[in-house]
Amino acid sequence: MKKVVAEKYRDIDFSRAKRGPVVKPEPGKTKISIRLDNTILEYFRDLVDRAGGGNYQTLINDALLEHVHRRSTLDAVRQVVREELSQYRVGRRLTSPSSGPAARAARSSAAEHQH
Repeated sequence: MKKVVAEKYRDIDFSRAKRGPVVKPEPGKTKISIRLDNTILEYFRDLVDRAGGGNYQTLINDALLEHVHRRSTLDAVRQVVREELSQYRVGRRLTSPSSGPAARAARSSAAEHQH
């Protein structure tokens, strides 16, 4: 039996060749390697299977984007609440505890009981 040997060099013109991937990556996306729990992969692969096809990686990306957007909205709401409460708290701190409505009511009640 004759052994097949690959040719060392062929007459291929590489003068116009460019280095890099044959298929250009999508703009705005980066290829990474990540370790995920098996349950996560199974969940998204099952979603794709039930949908009749698709890409589970796209579903994972969409889920992460949704989390980021939801989180940033939540953070924005928290910041607004903090700012609003800080104005209220500053106003409350400027008054002494003995000058608030509860303190006035307590003083009034105490004065009534003394008479």
